[in-house]
Amino acid sequence: MIEVQNLTKRYRDRVAIDGLSFTVNEGEILGFLGPNGAGKSTTMKILTGFLPPSAGMARVAGFDVFEQPLEVKRRIGYLPETPPLYPEMTVHGYLKFVASLKRLPGHAVKAEVERVAGLTGVTDVLGRIIQNLSKGYKQRVGIAQALLGSPPVLILDEPTEGLDPAQRAEVRALIKGLAGKHTLILSTHILPEVTMTCEKVLIINQGKMVAYDEIRKLASVHGQAENVSLEEIFIKLTAA
Repeated sequence: MIEVQNLTKRYRDRVAIDGLSFTVNEGEILGFLGPNGAGKSTTMKILTGFLPPSAGMARVAGFDVFEQPLEVKRRIGYLPETPPLYPEMTVHGYLKFVASLKRLPGHAVKAEVERVAGLTGVTDVLGRIIQNLSKGYKQRVGIAQALLGSPPVLILDEPTEGLDPAQRAEVRALIKGLAGKHTLILSTHILPEVTMTCEKVLIINQGKMVAYDEIRKLASVHGQAENVSLEEIFIKLTAA
């Protein structure tokens, strides 16, 4: 569903992504990890068509991200690190607006807004102005807009940022429930979330891949003991 080969992004003399290659199969959840500044958000912006690459290739659902960007965008639900909200709108008005941008059929919009509101737990605040919501609810609205139209691919950048532990558990359960129905790339710095929701992990450091494997295999490949944690592996691989 997602295929990336030798993806590179340069900013003058700085290399943000350096020859990155990976695939995500249909219905998989890939945990995308790396320290701050490793190139995670840059990679996701390229996959969603917000940034051009310097070199390499990326395909989503068989479409080239650079040659057929509109076809790719039709198949992706994207939650950037800062949710793309309009603070002066109501939650309901905003979700209707995003549905229109995604060109959902008019007769289906009401049911679709209700569906994603129920999934993300924002039904009770549909009539409220977004700027008056807590950070946690704003994050939920951001996830809801990504789910509109049930796109086959979801790219979520720090989806539980700002949520309290109970809300985090709810969103984690939601993400896990999307496996099989959607192909997901989940970027987060909360490593237990990756362990609980993802089958595979991609770890990058300074723009380069340092690990790419199933979580259960990482310990034997990169750890010193069978019970080594993902956090210990992450620290070891990104220490340089």
